Amino acid sequence: MDKRERLESYLETRDLDSVWFARPNSFAWLTGGTNVVDRETDAGVAAVGYDGADLTVLTDNIEADRIVDEELPDLETSEFSLERFPWHASSLAEAIEAHVKNDGRASADVAVPGFETVDPTPLRQPLTEQDRERYRRLAQETAAAVESVCRELRTTDTELEVASAIRVALSAREIEAPVVLVGGSERVQRYRHYTPKRTELGEYALVSVTTQRWGLHASCSRTVAFDPPEWLEERHEAATRVETAALAATRSVAADGGTAGDVFTAIQEAYDDVGYGGEWRHHHQGGAAGFSGREWIATPDHEASVELPMAYAWNPTVQGAKSEDTVLITDDDYEILTRTDNWPMTTVDAAGVDESLERPDVLVLEE
Repeated sequence: MDKRERLESYLETRDLDSVWFARPNSFAWLTGGTNVVDRETDAGVAAVGYDGADLTVLTDNIEADRIVDEELPDLETSEFSLERFPWHASSLAEAIEAHVKNDGRASADVAVPGFETVDPTPLRQPLTEQDRERYRRLAQETAAAVESVCRELRTTDTELEVASAIRVALSAREIEAPVVLVGGSERVQRYRHYTPKRTELGEYALVSVTTQRWGLHASCSRTVAFDPPEWLEERHEAATRVETAALAATRSVAADGGTAGDVFTAIQEAYDDVGYGGEWRHHHQGGAAGFSGREWIATPDHEASVELPMAYAWNPTVQGAKSEDTVLITDDDYEILTRTDNWPMTTVDAAGVDESLERPDVLVLEE
């Protein structure tokens, strides 16, 4: 089912006449482009609406020409109409309201008076073939940027210096980075979200990123060691085994029509199997990825459906260690999207289930 078919079904099911998207992720999902000028705002500078037959792009006179010329790669000019409003006359939400007035019932992903609220997350799942191809390019370039920086690290580098280098490497590839975490050996054992500080890396470092391009998000983590503590290898392996179990559970749960909560149960059992029962309490375990860093994050009894083909980014942690990649899961395959074939890999047996996958190993560098 393509995107317009999904929207038609949504409108019919809810007895609506149109649906509007102004938040950046959903605007990108439907158009392939970005409506972002200021990342501090919930809505972008343009909205796209669908009425069951036609697409309408609505924006102010400042942005209209640029949006049409540069930000609608998936739309031919014959496929949508453009509506402009004076920048000083109203807000985007007010312009949507005025455009739809007297044209029936509508919903939007931002607050518009008289409109219902649409949750775009189910509409964005599963990924279309075009989305999957773009995801491959984003994820591979993300991993290449992160790994290129990681291979050059030194013990005296500070976390902030490393984070800056990663952002530059990503930006050179036209990739944004909503999340860049860098933790040296001192802080990464104390915190699960190691936001970078002016602290030297020391014995080893964990690097975790979530990136964005075309509205899609890719996540990965890499571990670099100079003088690794004795326990690092064992904890890293435990995290990779839990992650592999999560990936295996995702595919089996999807086949059975199960939920995110079912996958979470498998993750809890995997932690028990590797001897770290309860570690899941210290950090979220990830979930479905796509047009958000996580379309949903699994929790106990979470009722979100597990869709295929879909990207998943599970990120189990064991104190001081973490394993994470963005993986496209289909009915019969696992495709590690954030992979370059230029990083040490190891074959990992999933905790508690009969499944083996290659996962990134610890990269050991000379001091």
